[in-house]
Amino acid sequence: MPLRIHFTAADLARTRLAEGPRPMLELDIALRLLQEGSHATRFGAWRKESLHRLSPRVRRLFDLIPPTGWTVDFLDQSTAGSIDEAVERVRATPATRIRKDTETWAGRDRRRAAPPWTQSLGSDGHLLTELADTVAHAHKQVIAPYQRHMDALSRADQALRARQATHGGLDMLLTGLNPRYIRWEAPVLELTMASGSSGDIHLAGRGLLLIPSVFGAVYPALDDTAEPQPWLTYPVGLRDTDLCLPSTDTARALSTVPDSLTALLGHTRAVVLWTIARHPGCTTTELARRAGISPASASQHATVLRTAGLSHTTRHHNTALHTTTPAGTDLLNTAA
Repeated sequence: MPLRIHFTAADLARTRLAEGPRPMLELDIALRLLQEGSHATRFGAWRKESLHRLSPRVRRLFDLIPPTGWTVDFLDQSTAGSIDEAVERVRATPATRIRKDTETWAGRDRRRAAPPWTQSLGSDGHLLTELADTVAHAHKQVIAPYQRHMDALSRADQALRARQATHGGLDMLLTGLNPRYIRWEAPVLELTMASGSSGDIHLAGRGLLLIPSVFGAVYPALDDTAEPQPWLTYPVGLRDTDLCLPSTDTARALSTVPDSLTALLGHTRAVVLWTIARHPGCTTTELARRAGISPASASQHATVLRTAGLSHTTRHHNTALHTTTPAGTDLLNTAA
């Protein structure tokens, strides 16, 4: 059974589009994705690259933002306009609220025991400061390297949604949000949630804030208790004909490989050359793991790059070691 949101005329009048993704909300979804292995084509390369950069202390954030289930409430800073604002809000959370939110969060899911360290959150100011710093660190390593591409996708999505609203009104806008998991049958919006949640929600004249998301590319996220207005995420889109952004488009956006290099070599081969340059002497197995492709594919692309004079392969016993040639390095420097 789906989750059903019931709209009145007042709700429709107050329903609006957010100007773009919310930084802390994107980080929340991204941290969940890092903890599981779904949608490898869409997120596999980004996941491997991000996990490689993250400090081990991010495990505390994983504790508080699990792959499924609730985020502890004081980390839910979805209304913050910037990550700096979100971090400062976390840092300034009163101890009484931290204790209350932590206790509520721990009691919501009896299947998952709250980690012992969380019991000190409401009394240890240094621990809270470290947690706020970890939020900033996670955003810097997981979101910030791809911000420019994400902003471009957001602008394209805004243009698409404005065109939908202009040509077909709110009916067309709601119908086109995410047809696979968000279905509009006036006056009810039916949601298929990753958690399998079902039931009925009445907005009571508050309307709904529709927030685009790059990382929420499949299932929607919803907070019907948010103030000043409930919100719902939908995947950024580029074309009316797409149910959501194609997996390869998301993977391209969540890549540090320059666009010009991708246009010349193709996305996967550009990633392979970029990876060899960043990890000189890597084996084919290591290259495959870091590029998020199979060993056979890594070997094939390395052969093409070697034939083109952009990389070099040496043999150590039965192992192939890959490095870039001066021509490959020059091409990367020019593209960057």
